[in-house]
Parts: sequence; C-alpha cells; structure tokens
Amino acid sequence: MSIVRLPGLKDLIENISRERNLPRLAVQSALREALIKGYERFRRAQNMEKRHFDEEYFNNFEVELDVEEEGFRVLATKNIVEQVINSDHQISLEEVQEFAGDAAQLGDSVIVDVTPDQGEFGRMAAMQTKQVLAQKLRDQQRQMVQEEFQDLEGTVLQARVLRFERQSVIMAVNSGFGQPEVEAELPKREQLPNDNYRANATFKVYLKKVSQGQQRGPQLLVSRADAGLVVYLFANEVPEIEDEVVRIVAVAREANPPSRHVGPRTKIAVDTLDRDVDPVGACIGARGSRIQVVVNELRGEKIDVIRWSPDPATYIANALSPARVDEVRLMEPETRQTHVLVAEDQLSLAIGKEGQNVRLAARLTGWKIDIKDRAKYDYEAETTKFAAIAAQHQAQIAEAEKVDEYEEVDEYEELEEIDEDQTQAEQIEAAQNKLETALKYIQEFPSNLEAALKNLIEENTEAAEKFRGLMIESSLSALKQLLERLVDLSGAFSTDVTISKLSGGLESGGVTVESLLPLLR
Repeated sequence: MSIVRLPGLKDLIENISRERNLPRLAVQSALREALIKGYERFRRAQNMEKRHFDEEYFNNFEVELDVEEEGFRVLATKNIVEQVINSDHQISLEEVQEFAGDAAQLGDSVIVDVTPDQGEFGRMAAMQTKQVLAQKLRDQQRQMVQEEFQDLEGTVLQARVLRFERQSVIMAVNSGFGQPEVEAELPKREQLPNDNYRANATFKVYLKKVSQGQQRGPQLLVSRADAGLVVYLFANEVPEIEDEVVRIVAVAREANPPSRHVGPRTKIAVDTLDRDVDPVGACIGARGSRIQVVVNELRGEKIDVIRWSPDPATYIANALSPARVDEVRLMEPETRQTHVLVAEDQLSLAIGKEGQNVRLAARLTGWKIDIKDRAKYDYEAETTKFAAIAAQHQAQIAEAEKVDEYEEVDEYEELEEIDEDQTQAEQIEAAQNKLETALKYIQEFPSNLEAALKNLIEENTEAAEKFRGLMIESSLSALKQLLERLVDLSGAFSTDVTISKLSGGLESGGVTVESLLPLLR
C-alpha cells in the first residue's frame, strides 16, 4: 500500500498534545479530519470531469494515520457493481476478482487504497489541511473545557492572573490538583474595586458561567463580585455552616456601588434550629476571627451578619443593622411596603451612605423600606393614606376577577343539566374537567390535595356521587371559594383530614357549596 510521508509526525502529535493539554488520540482524530479535508481540496483541484461534489460526496473516504512510519493513507469504501458509473463510489466485479478471487459478489463493499502520490498532494491541499487542523484542535479544546468545568459551575476556584485584555483580566484556573490550567475571563463588572490585579497574583473566584459554542476568547466567566463567593467563604470558615447547624438564608451584596465614594458592602442573614447555637456569633467567631478571614479575602469589604426571623418586622429591623430601629409598621403586606421608625440621630445610619444600608436591607428582606423620623411621623395620616391605597388595590383586583368570570361564563358556566341516561364514566369526566378548570384560578394548589380530590371524584360512593354533581352544577366562583377553603384546611391539618371532613359534609342532604363552607373550618 502506498503512503504519503509526513516526516516528524510522531513528534508533532506529542508537541500538540503537550502544548494544548489534549490527549494524543484527540490530536490524531483532529489530524485525520484535517487530512480528509485536504484530500477533498486535492480532489476538487484535480476534477477534470467537472463533476459536482456535494457535502456528502466524500463520506465514503477515510484517512488512516501511520504514526510509526510517519505518514498517512487515504482509503475509500466502494460498492461492487457490474458497470461502473462513479469510480469514487463504485468498482467493477472484474477488477475486484483480480485481487480477491471469486469470493467477491455483486453488491458487496470493499475498501480500496486511493492514496495520491507524494508529489500530487499540492500546496493548496496542505494549506487546507493546516487550517482545518487548527480549527479542529480549537474545537477539541473547547469541548474538553466544557466537559471538565460544566459540573463546577457555581463553585469557587483558585485563579492566577495571566494578562489584561481591554478592561478584563485573563486568569488561569484548574479543576483540581494535577489538572492543566485553563484560561478564564474576569470582566470589569465582576471585579472588586479594592483588588490589585497584577501578574501572577492569586485570587479565589466564583465560576459563573461555562460558555458553549464557537465564540472567540475564554470559555469560562468568573466573578469576584457574585454573592456566591461570600457564601462559599463563610461555609469554608464556619464549620457550623458546613455541618448544616447554621444556614445562610439570604445574601444581598453590592460589590460595585454606583458611586466611588461608597465602598462595597454585603449583608448576610443566618439562622439555626439549634437553640444552643448563636448563628451570628458562629459566623463572626471569637474576637471576629472568622469574619476577618472573609473580609481579608474580599479586600476589606464591609460585611453585616444579621439574624433571620420568620417575623417580617423583626427581620427588617435586624436587616437595618447597625442602626437602632424603634418600630416597624407593615403598611401593605400584599405589596410588601413598610415604614421603619427611627430616632433622629439614627436616620443617617439607617439610610446609610448614599442610601446603601437601606438599599441592601430592602434587597435582603424583599420589602420596600421607607425610613421615617419617629418624632415627625403622623400615624393617623399615614394609616388613612395606606387604607385608601389598599381599598383601591382590592377594588382593582375584584374588578379584574369579575371581568375574568364574565369572559369564562359562556364556556364554563352555561352547563347543561345532567341527563338521566348519562353514564357514571361521563359524569366523572365532566367533574374532572370542571375541577381542572377551577384549579387554573388558584395559584400553587397542593398536588397531593388535587390528587385526593380526583380520587374522590372517581369513587363509587354516595359522597363521591354528590361531589361529582357539585362539581358539574356549581359556578366557577363558588368552586374557587370551596377549593381555597380546602387549601386552608389541608395547611392547618392534613390532606387526609381535609378529605375526611369534605366527605362527612357531603353525606348530608341537599348539599351545596354554601352549606359545605361552614363545615370546612
């Protein structure tokens, strides 16, 4: 068999494998694909018959690398035919029998050596091979990086500064001990203002995203400004968090404040179920030893550790630390608006420099916080104002519900009476459809309660028959009210108790939604 010599092939594969951190088999695979593209270029240049080559024309060709002899061969899989129409895909039976004997049959496939002569593989084909090889090697690298780091997304890595591109810092990270380094980008928006990025300086970074596709530049996007970095640092320093005795409930971070006159700051809410553990003290440590390690890693960033509370008023008061709060008024719970009353000398501390303290507290708690001077606060006027706003809000909700009900009435409420000849299966189907329609108007309906109601509809009992009739005959608004009452009941007790109470109520005569509601308390 002929061969096209590639002097230094073995060393070339070794060098590429070492420089690009790729396995030798991956380099060989990329080289084979590049050489077949080079052969295609050679064949197109030699196309004397002006034959049209589509994308799949060369699918029956392959390249065989011979690393020991430092060269390659081109092989083609051809079908045995009686009369050859396309010599690239077909070979005559007579020609095959010359070297294979009578074993060859029409319709069989044979592999034929079609390697060109050493001198025929011209300069254009070699250039094509070089270009394709470079592209295939880049693709292999990107695929390996994606496979290596996709499971590490959302974790913290050790990074080393390599160079600077525009406003971004290019850093070297690795996925573990002994693994090769991979480039990652730290954009300007993800940097900390107090960091000093100099060549070979090391930082802990949060792996924010592993990019896919063919875009240029590093695939890994890392951050020093993400809240996940703070969570990791505390979990690393506080054993109680690692052991799940103390949990981090919420984090609000402003690593790049809108003004250069304000420094970066973080508020972190912690809690515990162990009465003997102080979660705030556990995070701060003896004489601030634990929190100081986190502050040093974040280059002096200010960190407030506060105690989480299920009571919104207490939680908001804690979140405004270090300011002393006199009173928290939850003015509008539905829209989560609150007034926080503080003494005059605590106003600036509660608001913070350029509003940073109250801004972070609002982000941490999820409430819109309005800081007020207690001495100047008018209780009556503010209460009246919010009562009017609440009444207007409720009126808008009621109007919207009424409009929705009118829109659905033609489709869902003008139901025909149940035929005496209607089968039980048809009744079950109609009741299930009506139940599903009513459930669309209730958010976060418990799945176990929904399953229990559907099972009740399908039962062959007197209570189930009455419930089916109730489902079909009742209006959509009445059913919504009944289902909401069942949700409240299952939350207070359990699904089994709820279904039991519902079944008991259905056993009375002349049952309606209105007669059931007082029983479901």
